[in-house]
Amino acid sequence: MKLSAQEEYGLRCLLRLGAQRGGGSLTIPEISRAEGISAEYVAKIMRILRQGGLVTSARGAAGGYTLARTPEQITAGEALAVLGGRLFESDFCDRHAGAESLCTHSIDCSIRSLWRALQNAVDNVLTTTTLRDLLCSEPELVLLMSDRTRTQSPAQLRE
Repeated sequence: MKLSAQEEYGLRCLLRLGAQRGGGSLTIPEISRAEGISAEYVAKIMRILRQGGLVTSARGAAGGYTLARTPEQITAGEALAVLGGRLFESDFCDRHAGAESLCTHSIDCSIRSLWRALQNAVDNVLTTTTLRDLLCSEPELVLLMSDRTRTQSPAQLRE
């Protein structure tokens, strides 16, 4: 299981925008410098995020990119879905059947059950973790995550 550079850098760009006071905007060069990512790659990521409805853009002297919603309203799962996708898609077994047109384990597959359980666990974390949660310090987020796995979401814990 690997996250792509696009997913990692995309989350970093979203967090950079989420950290802007009052929902301020940032330009591609500003994000590029702050995150140490090439301007060309930031432009590609921002285009994907804009098409996915997570950021908005404005032209002109006061232009740049802003989050389309507040950091509390955007989940890590939503961001990763826009940037890359899920670990286990329902058509996974069709694409990885081996040399046969149908997997020899298509009726009774313990491996498929493992991938589904893993995807469900990952989805549980990603759909309850917001950009606001990710704007916490690492020790705060570790505490929020461990508390959440026992009780509730990070947003609920802050209330």
